[in-house]
Amino acid sequence: MADQNSDLGAERNNDLVRVQAYVSGLVQGVGFRWFVERSGKQMKLSGWVRNLPDGCVELEVEGPEFKVEAFLEEVGRGPISSRVDSVSTSERPVTGESGYRIRS
Repeated sequence: MADQNSDLGAERNNDLVRVQAYVSGLVQGVGFRWFVERSGKQMKLSGWVRNLPDGCVELEVEGPEFKVEAFLEEVGRGPISSRVDSVSTSERPVTGESGYRIRS
């Protein structure tokens, strides 16, 4: 019985989700977008990242829920040259997009 429950939990975590996030702090001019793009590609997620005029970074990410959660944790740490003050997220509809890229 325990094995069945474990399998159900794994299935739920594999559900596709899409999340939009705004990241504030010292996140521009420090390689943050490249860090996010590399993390998305390494985790085989889809989406994009871009700088905003107010100094924040906006991103969207899509993939299995457990991978998206791990990705967002990584984003919250950022590269060593950055300082992440906050990451605010909201769910978005899944689009089926493929690949992760830097968007202008």
